Amino acid sequence: MSITEKKELELLKSGSSSSFEVLYHRYNAKLYNFIMKVSRGDGYMAEELVQRTFIKVWETKEYINPEKSFISYLCTIAKNMLLNEYEHQTIQFIYQEYVKVNISADDTSTEKQVEKNLLEEYIDKLTDKLPPKRKEIFILSRKEGLSNKEIAKQLQITESTIETQLSKALAFMKSQLKQNYEMILILLLSLN
Repeated sequence: MSITEKKELELLKSGSSSSFEVLYHRYNAKLYNFIMKVSRGDGYMAEELVQRTFIKVWETKEYINPEKSFISYLCTIAKNMLLNEYEHQTIQFIYQEYVKVNISADDTSTEKQVEKNLLEEYIDKLTDKLPPKRKEIFILSRKEGLSNKEIAKQLQITESTIETQLSKALAFMKSQLKQNYEMILILLLSLN
């Protein structure tokens, strides 16, 4: 780490927007290339995560350690956001499959209706187990389809808080889904 980088990090930590710009211009392309590699060439995802990573850096600047590698810090944040995004996509896929099946209910057999209701109840029960604010954020995101930005504006909290809460909600959902994978799979397959 160079002395100038350490100085820029110290200034950033104390709130310098010009140091933030210097570091952004120095590292955004490197971070973009890193995300492109770990996301298997998803350019849109890479651009989005570069922006979100630097927003997170700005929002948590007081916790930056000027003694440690800044690019490693950026890559860790971006990697965690990418993993959260993949978890989000997995949960969203399962939920969309459920909705698809539930909406196209051409077959009104009692058995299938009971299975649909069971699956819907299971998803709702998982949602109900979330802490109140996290539950509200999850419902606004997954059931009402609002973006993180729209939720942040509506609830008057930061986008990074939304991301954190969604990440925690998805981690909970994922762990519950893993525990009950066979039951959910049987329900999904029986709905087709």
